[in-house]
This record gives sequence, C-alpha cells and structure tokens, in this order.
Amino acid sequence: MPSRHSLTVRVTHWVSALCFFALLVSGFEIVVSHPRFYWGENGNARTPAWLTLPIPASRGSVPTGYGYTLPDQNGWSRYLHFQAAWGAVLTGLVYAIYSLWSGHLRRNLIPERAGLSWRALGAAIAQHLRSGADPAGAQSYNLPQRIAYLAVVFGLFPLVIWTGLAMSPSFVSAFPITVTALGGRQSARTIHFLVSLSLLLFVLIHLVMVYRAGFGSRVRAMITGRTGTGREEL
Repeated sequence: MPSRHSLTVRVTHWVSALCFFALLVSGFEIVVSHPRFYWGENGNARTPAWLTLPIPASRGSVPTGYGYTLPDQNGWSRYLHFQAAWGAVLTGLVYAIYSLWSGHLRRNLIPERAGLSWRALGAAIAQHLRSGADPAGAQSYNLPQRIAYLAVVFGLFPLVIWTGLAMSPSFVSAFPITVTALGGRQSARTIHFLVSLSLLLFVLIHLVMVYRAGFGSRVRAMITGRTGTGREEL
C-alpha cells in the first residue's frame, strides 16, 4: 500500500493534538478565573465587558450573577498552558520547515490554480458534505481540505500565537508593537479567545468527518502512514 502520511506529518499531528488538548483544558481553567472579555488596553470587574460568558467564575470579585464560585485552578493551568503553547509552537515550526523542504506544502496543501474557483469550491464542499468521498483518491487532499488546512496552519495558528505573546508583559516590553497593533492587551485576550474557539470548531468538524470517513481506517493511516479503505476526512 502507498504511504498517505509521512513519519514527520504523523508525529507532528499527534504531538499537536496532545498540545491542543492541554491548551484546551488549561485555557478553560484560565477563562473560568475571569469569564469576561474587553476591548482596548484595560479591563476589570468594574469595566463594561465586550463579551461575558454565562458561566460562574473561580474568583468572587468577578460579577457573574451566580451565588457561588468554582475552585480556583489558575496556578497549574497557567503553567500547563505556557508549556503546551511552546510545545505547539516548536511542533508547528518543525511541520512548516518540513512542508517547505519536502514539497509537502506545494504537493498536498496548495490548491492547483486550474481548479481554484468559487464554483469548484462549492461543488467540492457539497460532495464532501454529502458523502465525505474524494473522487481524486486517498492519496490527495481535496479543495476544501487544502483551504481549511492552509487557513489553520498559516492563519489561525500564527494568530493565536501572536495574541498569546501579546498578553505576556515581558514579551510586550521588548516588542510593544505586538500588542499596540491589536488595539491593546484586552483586545489581544479577546482575539485570542475567539481564535481559540475557531480552532476548536475546526477540530470538532475534523473529528466528525474522520468518523464519517471511517474512524478506524483514518486513525490507522495517521498512526502507520498507510491508507485504509473508507472515505476521505476533513
């Protein structure tokens, strides 16, 4: 059987998945400490919020409307979030360098110009949603997949890193443009949260499409590199 995924792609995929899970859990605990989002440079419990999550907080000083607070897990969650973030960054760099060096980016991710059009994209999405199958075969990504992966790898992923660094006082003191370009530290936090939700949505859709395509065969392909029977996943 031909190889669908190279060893580097498989390793970076699973390391990224592990880092994302750690970031998701720790990020939720961090949000719970203050589930309110603001726009600009400053924001606190007495500032009108741009967005308020309808959940209880782990700090009594945060007005949430609930008569109780959740256990404060802010210590370990921030430490884990920081460590997992650097793990994701390093893994992403390895993947980006490999994609450029091996031709994976050009061969498997960049759409062919001849087939790139709104009509082709609409038809490919309709086919994908209807059956999950890719007539091109299991050795290539279809047009919706390529656009989705490019948007995540070169759009959402760099933006979530940027906004995360923009909330670091030590990093901002050295590179203040990273936060001023976003409109302030609270704006960076809000954008960071929204981009994280977008990444979570992508992962959920990815898992649904993997399930529809044949969960066992697709997971096996990402572990062993060999293609199995079944339909294509997002």
